[in-house]
Amino acid sequence: MKTDILIIGAGPAGLAAAQSAAQSGARVDVIDDNFRSGGQIWRGGADSNQDQRARALWQNLSENKKVHFHFQTRVVHAKSAHEILTEDHQKARLFECQKLILATGARELLLPFPGWTLPGVTGAGGLQALAKNGYPVAGKRIVVAGSGPLLLAVAASLIERGALVTHILEQASLPQLGRFALSLLATPDKLFQALQLAKKLSSASYSSNSYVSAAHSDVNQQLSTVSVNIQGRQQNIACDYLACGYGLLPNSELAASLTCALALTASHPKVKVDQWQGTSIENVYAAGESTGIGGVDLALAEGAIAGFSATGNQNKARQYFKQRQTGLKFSQKLARYFSLRPELHQLCAADTLVCRCEDVSYAQLLAHDNWRSAKLHTRCGMGACQGRICGAATQTLFNWDKDAGRLPFSNARITSLCERQEDAH
Repeated sequence: MKTDILIIGAGPAGLAAAQSAAQSGARVDVIDDNFRSGGQIWRGGADSNQDQRARALWQNLSENKKVHFHFQTRVVHAKSAHEILTEDHQKARLFECQKLILATGARELLLPFPGWTLPGVTGAGGLQALAKNGYPVAGKRIVVAGSGPLLLAVAASLIERGALVTHILEQASLPQLGRFALSLLATPDKLFQALQLAKKLSSASYSSNSYVSAAHSDVNQQLSTVSVNIQGRQQNIACDYLACGYGLLPNSELAASLTCALALTASHPKVKVDQWQGTSIENVYAAGESTGIGGVDLALAEGAIAGFSATGNQNKARQYFKQRQTGLKFSQKLARYFSLRPELHQLCAADTLVCRCEDVSYAQLLAHDNWRSAKLHTRCGMGACQGRICGAATQTLFNWDKDAGRLPFSNARITSLCERQEDAH
């Protein structure tokens, strides 16, 4: 299938890029592995989200005949920046594009601790996504822990669905949080959002300088209690679910496979871009969380710039520079005030699983000094998630550089892989 602009990802950045590119007259194809548009932040569909920007974007795009969406579609192989092999639930499809925009978003950083693999222990954003998709949490006692503003949004979302969020545990110190709160005075809209969230969370106990050290099961091997360090005091809390996440990580794997230059933030890679959201590879652009964690406002600005830039409309792209700069400042605040404490690197016991797909323990990894060695000798990172969880954890725990990975990018049907081989001949 031939197209002018291929956009990977239908979250805020991808939707904004599609709108901008279509305004310039280009044919735009957008692929996403979810059922609907919106990404993680607008999960459930941009068309029905409370954020008016989401609904406006979707209405505009759904009526635009130049924009074509392909949901439940994932990238299998990138032959080049102009040939992307994808797969949906029926068939494989090769997209041939003039320009490529990567809006691949982010995923949660999950750090291992004793008991983190128990049923009932999830990522913070993971439980939020499940609840938004109809998973029943009403009446369930939930502890939300980790770091960053996402915890507040997750807790509020769970409470709206009837959950009993008993504790919110933020690992950042009170002085860090105080400085972050003061910095929000420069962005009244962010401050208003924070105040609105605080109002919704009045029933939950909020503690700074606090973190989960272990999770414990009952006789049925279900989560029953969590051991927590609350401002230096050890305590056990009974709960049905623990939603624990330590911020977000850019999804940079596809960019890396295309040999786009990457930059590091807190030892984790993000896609490096210029003022036009262009990567180091000609005709490849990137926008949103894949270029650094900054929230929906930054993603929308970067997406708009990428869409206009990819279609040669740099004058319109410049109109979003100020909005992007504001978003970048907020991104820098997140990195500065929610940096992870050293204690989180030391929670694993010898038998704590780090790679849960292949049952590789912390003690097994200590015998190695880099990701490649650990992978060769233990199969760490070779399971179903292909190192998306344990790879990020080892980057944080050991400062290991994870390799770019091997194709295909995701589990694919043999027929799709055969099509890739046939195209190569």
